[in-house]
Amino acid sequence: MLAKRIQPMIFQARRLYVEMMFQVMGRALQAVSEVDDSVKNEARALPEGFLFEMMVMPDGPRLIVEHTGLGRFHFHGDSAPRPIDLSIQFKHIAHAFLVLSFQEKTSVAFANDRMLVDGDISYAVRMTRVLNRLESFILPKLIAQRAVKEYPANLHLPEKLISAARIYLKVATNFVETVRA
Repeated sequence: MLAKRIQPMIFQARRLYVEMMFQVMGRALQAVSEVDDSVKNEARALPEGFLFEMMVMPDGPRLIVEHTGLGRFHFHGDSAPRPIDLSIQFKHIAHAFLVLSFQEKTSVAFANDRMLVDGDISYAVRMTRVLNRLESFILPKLIAQRAVKEYPANLHLPEKLISAARIYLKVATNFVETVRA
């Protein structure tokens, strides 16, 4: 009897966590595109106006970012101004939770058929590199190594700390500006 009451609470907690992580990740993607030249270079290869979505199927939490040109991203929250160009979709909230809580690498989740890609695979690979770079900056090295396929060998502590601080400051500023609006 107790297990039947706990299951919905676990599902709800995972859903709230995924929603919160998508909010942070969307703002962090915007911030890292303002801070890191490697991310800017990756993003420059995307068409201007390119819309990227990461979501939980079928109508779960989502984040949407747009490449606005010059390697910069803009976070749109969970609503797209027009049709999405690339969508990475988790098949279940539990799968999203595993990846977003850094228990499973994105590449492993994809290999285990926990997610799918709707759109150009080359753009998906590019966005995955951007996400991996972001995670390498904002997560402690030990956790980032569990989250990304390959931790960048040339990312040294001073650069990591300065970039992470700049990213977190921009994310916090964006949250404050959103609350004021």
